[in-house]
Amino acid sequence: MTTQATMPHKKVHEGRNIKRFREMMGMKQEALAIDLGDDWTQKKVSLLEQKETIDAPLLRQISDILKVPVEAIRNFDEEQAVNIISSTFHDSAVANTFTENSQANFHCSFNPLDKMVELYERMLEQQKEMIEKLEQLLDKK
Repeated sequence: MTTQATMPHKKVHEGRNIKRFREMMGMKQEALAIDLGDDWTQKKVSLLEQKETIDAPLLRQISDILKVPVEAIRNFDEEQAVNIISSTFHDSAVANTFTENSQANFHCSFNPLDKMVELYERMLEQQKEMIEKLEQLLDKK
């Protein structure tokens, strides 16, 4: 019988996380390829998003483009995020997360809806920037 303490740590898929953050920002693979440089194509970005681990310098470059911390891409676990969000929907709720050897309780000290609005506003701003970049590219052609 396997207990929580002896279960192996679930490996985070960095490529899939890049795809998730890219999609949350409303960015297409083609736009990410343009921002990455001349030797990048949509197909190359697609292949990148299938890789479990990404080289550190490239991961840093992508995190800068997406304006998210490298640690967010390295550590994002969708299942855990859904659990935390559902557990902290109310200000007084407690989120339970398990580490390999212990249980930690965190009291939510912020309104999750405020954070979602902040994220949405940031995503809209990045989408505006992306549209401006694309317009500049079209003007050059």
